[in-house]
Amino acid sequence: MTHRLFHADSFLEEFSATVLQERRVGGRPAVVLDRTAFYATSGGQPFDTGRLGDASVLDVREDETGAIEHVLDRSISPGPVTGRIDWRRRFDHMQQHSGQHILSQAFIQAASAPTVSFHLGEETSTIDLELGSPSAEAVRQAEELASRVVFEDRPVRALNVRPEELASLGVRKATERQGEIRVIEVEGFDRSPCGGTHVRRTGEIGLIALLGFERYKGGTRVEFVCGGRALEALRRHRDACRQLARLYSTSLNDLPRAADKVLRERASLLKDNLRLKEELLEAEAQALASSGSVVSGFVLVRRVFESRDLDSLKLLAQKIVQRGADLA
Repeated sequence: MTHRLFHADSFLEEFSATVLQERRVGGRPAVVLDRTAFYATSGGQPFDTGRLGDASVLDVREDETGAIEHVLDRSISPGPVTGRIDWRRRFDHMQQHSGQHILSQAFIQAASAPTVSFHLGEETSTIDLELGSPSAEAVRQAEELASRVVFEDRPVRALNVRPEELASLGVRKATERQGEIRVIEVEGFDRSPCGGTHVRRTGEIGLIALLGFERYKGGTRVEFVCGGRALEALRRHRDACRQLARLYSTSLNDLPRAADKVLRERASLLKDNLRLKEELLEAEAQALASSGSVVSGFVLVRRVFESRDLDSLKLLAQKIVQRGADLA
């Protein structure tokens, strides 16, 4: 089994190791090291990227024996090697994963809603909750509680315990793992078994922002972003709102009211437009029916139309038939 350096220090960016094995994974070269700071995809958290010697690390995965395979863009020689992880990607994942732990506990306290799954995506993350009837108020309370824990800058620690100690620790979720179990503790708030990479203090998460929630497979799916992603989301939303405010010639605070006014005016104009179209069709049908010729008791109307939609022509034909019956 590969020694996981990131369990002891998730802030480790560069390390030395020894290449023990060379493999092929998905048609690409891969190596197993005696120790590594590269995190392998697990528990909803994606793998780290970076470099091993002169090779780029494209994927990191764990095999059935517990060895970590580093999939590379080129082969490297057995023996000593220096590894360097992509710190920007690693820290982003740490912010999202630590934020998820806090948010999951916040939903338990605010809505008695345990988390059943977690997915850390490229742009946003999601948690699926055992919550059949989500409410905006419960979501708001969970977000406020999670944010408060972040702002309090609480310590985040990794504890290594035996399975029989889990119950006394009051962990948020159970685990089927055997042997020594790693538990991530947010001081005074949450404890959960986890093998992922995390921040040292909650303040390093920066910000937890909920983007939305929806019913999903009988439960509730919550979309969120943390840290740098939350800042980027704020910038996008701010820029979009400013652009809309300019289009509506209003301020950001009055934007909802201005948009509602425009939508109500649009609905009124559409209603008037439909009424006028109906009146025009009535007049057109009357004129065409009156200009038709009676043949064997039927009124025959001939007319070539250009650039008219099929629905309006069908409606016009129906109205002509009605008028023609009166004239025949």
